[in-house]
Amino acid sequence: MKIRVLSSLLLSLSLSLCLYGGTCNAQAEPPVAASVTTAAAPVIAPTAPTAPVPNVAPPAMTKPGMISADKISAGDTAWMLTSTALVLLMTIPGLALFYTGMVRKKNALGTMAHSLATTCIVTVLWVVLGYSLVFTAGSPYMGGLDRFMLHGVSFLKEAGQLSVHQLAPTIPESVFLMFQMTFAIITPALITGAFAERMKFSALLLFITLWSLLVYVPVAHWVWEPAGWLAARGVLDFAGGTVVHINAGVSGLVAALIVGPRLGFGKEPMPPHNLLLTAIGASLLWVGWFGFNAGSAGAADGRAGLAMLVTQVATAVSALAWMFVEWLRRGKPSVLGIVSGAVAGLVAITPASGFVDLTGALVIGAVAGVACYWGATSLKSMGGYDDSLDVFGVHAIGGIVGALLTGVFALKSIGGADGSLATQAFGVIVTVIYSGAVTAVILWLVKITIGLRVTKEQEREGLDLELHGEHIL
Repeated sequence: MKIRVLSSLLLSLSLSLCLYGGTCNAQAEPPVAASVTTAAAPVIAPTAPTAPVPNVAPPAMTKPGMISADKISAGDTAWMLTSTALVLLMTIPGLALFYTGMVRKKNALGTMAHSLATTCIVTVLWVVLGYSLVFTAGSPYMGGLDRFMLHGVSFLKEAGQLSVHQLAPTIPESVFLMFQMTFAIITPALITGAFAERMKFSALLLFITLWSLLVYVPVAHWVWEPAGWLAARGVLDFAGGTVVHINAGVSGLVAALIVGPRLGFGKEPMPPHNLLLTAIGASLLWVGWFGFNAGSAGAADGRAGLAMLVTQVATAVSALAWMFVEWLRRGKPSVLGIVSGAVAGLVAITPASGFVDLTGALVIGAVAGVACYWGATSLKSMGGYDDSLDVFGVHAIGGIVGALLTGVFALKSIGGADGSLATQAFGVIVTVIYSGAVTAVILWLVKITIGLRVTKEQEREGLDLELHGEHIL
């Protein structure tokens, strides 16, 4: 036992001496010969305590790039995935049902095919070229080709990195571009309501392709890409009043004028064949619009919540305004009038939804309901044009009302920018002129190449049977 204890003590003493000796030897080692180069350990002298270095935020991104996956917000990503699905819901089935119910039964399937085909065409155009031309800096007038065929849009699981866009740095770039794709889809789909029941399907496909690249892409770049020239001038458009609704509405009017009226327009009744479909479609549009407006915040934050609130309020007020005006003028409030008023409110609040408070929402909704009722009835009657499903009366008029009133009611405390009526008016005028002129050129090109209209016999028989070989029983 004593020997064991003594051995343990000797072992402990030996270890202590070794450790102490190693330390001492490191300090008392003879100097190394000058011919041998070594890296000497730095001598740290005691210094006075210094103030802590403040955390410096990394510089803000100015273009799409790669970041660490742990910088992504799960909450923001979940909300933007949901918003993307909601906006796609607006076109299929929302807009498809809304438009289908308002045409005659013999053209119902053909009208629904417009929304379905547009969704497919624009999806392909967007991932190949559209996204890059809109959301990369390029020039003030058109984006570049940095994201052609989605080059650089990456997710590297093992490396723990992925790409993001500078406008939405807390969500994957794949989600951001998908969200923006749904806007590019619904905009040309809206135009199809202006020439419903009379355009050739082949002409529609060519028109949508050219219009998406030559009209939607430049205007979206001007307004939504920070390098765009209208954005630099201070034009405000939170979720698409200018880019989507004025753009589509003006193009719809030009298309209605160039394609010409339906056979029998103004001489024979052309009532909607199924208002139940229209009411269901409008309801889906209303719900989907929360993704449209609140999703445009790019995050699950307070601005998204406020955008959702003002969207609901403006829509309700606009529906009531349209309903009461129609009730006074015609003696009865129609279901078609209520849902049309709701869509008018949704359109008008879109550019303002991330910039205004409750007061702005109430005024914008009330003005939109009255103005769009006038646009879809009195103005249309005075103009004598056959805008089949009131694309100009609701979307152009509503978009103009919303864009201008954004300049009146925008609050810097909410959106970080002051509103300017003059600046907003400038953006409206530029969009109206460009959209109208280029749409006219595109339609002229389609007309001289493959033709725009179906034959009179096909139109009388109906597009469902004549163009698609189907019909509703």
